[in-house]
This record gives sequence, C-alpha cells and structure tokens, in this order.
Amino acid sequence: MINNYRLENGCRLVTEEIPYVRSAAIGIYIRVGSRHEADYIKGAAHFIEHMLFKGTESRSARDIAESFESIGGQLNAYTAKEYTCLYARTLDEHLPMAMDILFDMLFAAKFSTKDFDNEKNVIIEEINMYEDTPDDLIHDVFSRRMWSEHPLGSPILGTKDSVSGFAREHICGFYREYYQPSNMVIAVAGNIDSAKVRDEISARLEGYGDGDLNEDQAMPCNYRCFCNLVEKSTEQVQICIGVPSINYFDERRHALNIMNNIFGGGMSSRLFQSLREERGLAYSVYSYPASYSDSGAYSVYIGTNPGRVDTCFAALYSEIQSFLKEGITPLELERTQRLIKSSMYLGLENVMNRMSRLGKSMLMYGEVHAPEEIMSRILAVDAEAVHQLARTILDTEPFSLAAIAPGETLSEVRRAFRRHWTAPSGHNSD
Repeated sequence: MINNYRLENGCRLVTEEIPYVRSAAIGIYIRVGSRHEADYIKGAAHFIEHMLFKGTESRSARDIAESFESIGGQLNAYTAKEYTCLYARTLDEHLPMAMDILFDMLFAAKFSTKDFDNEKNVIIEEINMYEDTPDDLIHDVFSRRMWSEHPLGSPILGTKDSVSGFAREHICGFYREYYQPSNMVIAVAGNIDSAKVRDEISARLEGYGDGDLNEDQAMPCNYRCFCNLVEKSTEQVQICIGVPSINYFDERRHALNIMNNIFGGGMSSRLFQSLREERGLAYSVYSYPASYSDSGAYSVYIGTNPGRVDTCFAALYSEIQSFLKEGITPLELERTQRLIKSSMYLGLENVMNRMSRLGKSMLMYGEVHAPEEIMSRILAVDAEAVHQLARTILDTEPFSLAAIAPGETLSEVRRAFRRHWTAPSGHNSD
C-alpha cells in the first residue's frame, strides 16, 4: 500500500508498506543539485553531501559510521544535477534509530573549520581520480559543452579552482537555503506502519523551517553544434556524440526508453551487435538518454583504438541512417517491452528500488503511478511512435562531438567526424 502525505512544514512524505519483508529503506531527496549553484560555489551541493557525514553537534563522523555498522545497516548519499539524496537501509526494527541519525546529519551538520578544509582536499582528490578515468570524464566533457550556457552544464563535483576557493560562510548559506523540509521529499518503503512513520518523521522535523523556495525557472537549451576535443595521454580514443533530446515530463519518454534499448542500450542492441560483436571495433559502445526537468540529450559513447576511429564513425553513421530509414521491427518492439517489464518487476523485489521509485516519482512528477499503469503506457507504444521519435531526435539537429585522445590523434578524430557529420570549424580544448 502506497500512502502520500504533505506534512505541516511542507515536506512531502510517501510510504509503501511491504509486510512480507524484514527490512526498510528511507531516502531523503533534497531539491538541490549542481544546476542550482552560482559560479563561485560550483560543486557546493556535492560538497555539502560530503559534509553531512563529517559529524553533528551530538555525533562524530565515527559515531555515525559505527552506529550504522552496529545494526548492520547501509548508509550513503549521492548528488545529481537537480537533486541530492541521503538514504539508508536497515532491518525494520532499526528504522527509528536510522531516522534519528539521518535527520541529525541532515539538519545538524557541524561544518567544523577543520573538516571543511580537509574535505576540500578530499574532493580535489576525487576530481583528480575522475580526470584520470577518461571513459567517465568524456561524458562530463560532452555535457559541459552541450549546456555551456545553461545551469545543467555545471560539473557535479565542481572544479579544483572552485572547490579550493570555497568560503565556509558561502557553503553554509547555501546549505541553510536549500536544506529545509519544504524542499524535500522523503520516501520510506518496507515492513513499516505508514501512520507511525508519518508521526515519527513529523516529530523529528518539528522546529525546522517551513518556508517555500522559489520554483526553478525552466530554461531552454540554446543548442549550438560543437566539436570539443581534449588532449590527454590515453591508449584509447574516448568518443561521445549526441544531440538535444526530450525532458522527463515529455509523454514520449516511454518511446525513448524503448528506442534506446533497441538502438544502443544493451547487449542485444544494434550498436553493440554491429560495432562490437560483428566488427570488433570497440570493447564498450552504448547509447543513453539524459533527461532533466527542462532539457535533455541523447548520446552515444565509443571507446576505441585510434586507428579505428574512422571505421567506427562510418559504422555508427550507417546504423543511425538505417534506424532512421527502417525504424524498428515488431519483434524488436515486443522483445524490448518484455525486457522493460521484466526489469521493472524484478527491480520491485528490492526494497531499496521501491523506495527510490517512490522518491524520484514524487520529486519529479508530484505523484506515484502504479507499476501496472506505467507498464500499460509502455505496452501502448507502437513501432511508428518509436520511429517518429527517432526521426525527431536523430534527424533534426546536427550531431556534436566530444573526444579525449592524445594530441596527435585529435586532428584525425575531427576529420573522421566531419566526413560523416556536420561539425563547426575549429575546435575547443577544455
């Protein structure tokens, strides 16, 4: 049973009772991410996520870690472009203790000067590690240019310059502004009593702010085709090409899910079968959508040998043109719908996945749809709807390119790309 509450201070609470399990999961979703940061505090949302674990007025960082380990619980957090999530999973009997710790972390983070300075160094090392992983970095290189004049272009980790320049009063001000109940969705799933959970959370939130934040203003993505080449000493060429796509409110999102699964989203996809299995051009090749509240992108990633770049681009271009010309087959559609159904229902056997579905649905859409309703919409998508969406996304705007490779390879990457796609003259190196 799913229950939806709006608490007195504006916080949204959504719960799901699953009486046949012995665990419970809780997630606190704060509507703040990298897109909400001013230039001088890029990376602030992620930094605050780290600081939540550094201790409170009543618990040290070690106390927090040992408390969860003593009950065999799991505690973690992550930052995205539009929200931050703090979550935990425990045995059902330990949920009250887990909530005590979580809300203490959430509202009473200490932000000591020593921890503040130490965590700057930790995150700079995290950025260094990220930059030493080019198959991860390439997606950030692409998105920074894709949304270069849009808040979504901000890197979640920030930059070494922005993080090293953080002033404690600015970060604490950002924290106080966004970490208030009216800007949160709390999701709880598992062997729980929803009314009891509601009362316990209401009590723990009592006394905290109830002000409303200004709603985010939708900002169109003023897309301009780009060719962003970054010189780095790597064995492989890391390639990401893409175009604008739909936001997550768009009713065509289910057709996009099906389209991506068929085109490049899995091991049976056309891209994987063609470029890897049949031709051996790349170990890793896949497509993926990135959808946000007011924008989106559709991208393809390839990691390949420098000598195979032109062949990869030719093969990818051929697969895109074939997809645009022929669309999908009834067998592909049916197989993908079965795959999505299986993935969704198998995922619901995990209490953490159920909690996450509740929290994200409420955060993004303000409501939670039953799995059967979602599945009916997916099954209602036909081959023509997928084909039409493919033409809209893949054949409306010129593709853009981001690539990471040694300097002597970059010029060939650009020439090979231009042989198949329109790209602007010159290139920028970030």
